[in-house]
Formats: sequence, C-alpha cells, structure tokens
Amino acid sequence: MPAPGEPFCAVQELTAHMNEQQGRMRQNGWEPAVPTSPGEEDEVALVGRVAAGDRVAFDALYRTYYRRLTRFIEQLTRKRHLVDEILDDTMLVVWRKAARYNGHSRVSTWIFAIAYNEMMRAHHRERRAGRVPSHPDDGVCVQSLETDYIEGEARAMLRYVVTELSVEQRAVIELTYFHGFGYKEIAAITGCPLNTVKTRMFHARRRLRTLLAAYTQE
Repeated sequence: MPAPGEPFCAVQELTAHMNEQQGRMRQNGWEPAVPTSPGEEDEVALVGRVAAGDRVAFDALYRTYYRRLTRFIEQLTRKRHLVDEILDDTMLVVWRKAARYNGHSRVSTWIFAIAYNEMMRAHHRERRAGRVPSHPDDGVCVQSLETDYIEGEARAMLRYVVTELSVEQRAVIELTYFHGFGYKEIAAITGCPLNTVKTRMFHARRRLRTLLAAYTQE
C-alpha cells in the first residue's frame, strides 16, 4: 500500500521492478546476481544511496538480501504464496525508510527487523482469517539437546521439526542457527526484550528436544 502522500503509481512501478528482479533470481536458481555480498560499510553506503532515491543502490541491496530474506520468510510463514508479498512489502519499507537508518545496528539487523514485522502482520492476518493455528508457549525445565543435531545431515531434520514450533519460537531458532544473529540482535529484530528472546529460546529448545527424540524413534 502507498505511504501517506506517496503516489500509487510509484509503488506500482517499484513493485513491478521487484517482481522482475524475483523472476531473474529464480532463473538463476535464486542465487544473488552479484558474486559476493558487500561488506558492512558498503551496505551502510548502499542504504545512504537508497535514501537519496538511487534505484541502482536499491537493486544491489535487493540482490544482496533476496535469498536470505526469502529463506527466512518462507521458514517462518510456511506459506509459499505469502513469501513474495512479504518480501516486496519489506523492501518497500526499506526504500521508504532508508533515511531513518541511523547506524545504531547492522544493516542486516535493521532489514531483518522490517521483514519480521511484515511477516508478523501477515501471520496475524492469516490467524484472524482462521488459516493459522496458534501454538502456546508452555514447557518445563529440561536440558537442551538440540545442538547435537545442528551439524551435517541432521540440519535438514532440524528444519523439519522446527515447523512444529510457534512462529515466535521459529524466528528465534531461524535467526540464531541459520542466520547467525546473537540474542541482542534478535531482540532488536523482533522488538522484544532480551529476556523474552531468551525465554522463547528456552521453550523452543525444550520443544525441539521432545520433537527430535520422537523423530529419531520413528
């Protein structure tokens, strides 16, 4: 949707441009169109150029984050039809609010926070429509064993059982183990207190331990 005072045609043009980029990504096997990702300083410079309305810089930022954001959104929503919509909404916010990036966090933390917020909006819309079941965060104190399953072929098993977690717990697991964020960064991304992130990780680990034990006995 256009921001207040923003011409609808401008949003349509940018969305069409992103859809074109997505088509190119898929033709390339969803690989970024650039051989290497820019460093943090380069990403900060790109955001600055995007704030000035530089479409080339926006394209570079889009290509850099396309694959990571697609994987992140897809793992949390589990709904392929929502992924492109959420990705487009995320990058539209990046385009509109690039001037608000203040450098207090990494660019990746800022962009993933936007993606998380857009994903949660879509999740709540789906829930209100009765298409998403809720998963209460309950649990008892047990030792975590999921780290035994992180490496090698067991990573695929972990991805499978992670789908049984609540979306909030999936976010913590996904951001920690598959995107390399620390707890403080996850707190910034999800907009939650640090202790809430730790609590979600605790319950997620408890749930994963039970699921992984059941999975290996099948």
